[in-house]
Amino acid sequence: MEPEHKELLRKHLLELSGQIQVSDTIVPFLFQENILTEAQVQLIQSLQTETQKSLQLLQLLPGRGPRAFPALLRALDDYSWVRDKLLLELQDSPGPETGQTGESSIIIIYE
Repeated sequence: MEPEHKELLRKHLLELSGQIQVSDTIVPFLFQENILTEAQVQLIQSLQTETQKSLQLLQLLPGRGPRAFPALLRALDDYSWVRDKLLLELQDSPGPETGQTGESSIIIIYE
């Protein structure tokens, strides 16, 4: 995962964990896309509340490789307002080297 994606998830960790429910579609999708392992899915599903599950997922994702953030964005189909907010913030944030705004390296592929 790119540093700016990690920072974005960290910055919005509590807000995101209160807005998304990961059990029904997000975790299964990320498992299907080989972002999460079976052990990670079991860990997430073993937690009591949706907020705990969301927090655990958001803490695991930064270590799951370069495909994790784009896969998360695709998994957020049912939460388009959350996805759009993350994308908008990425577009509005300064680029890492240039300080320019409006640059984003995210490509979302809908199938």
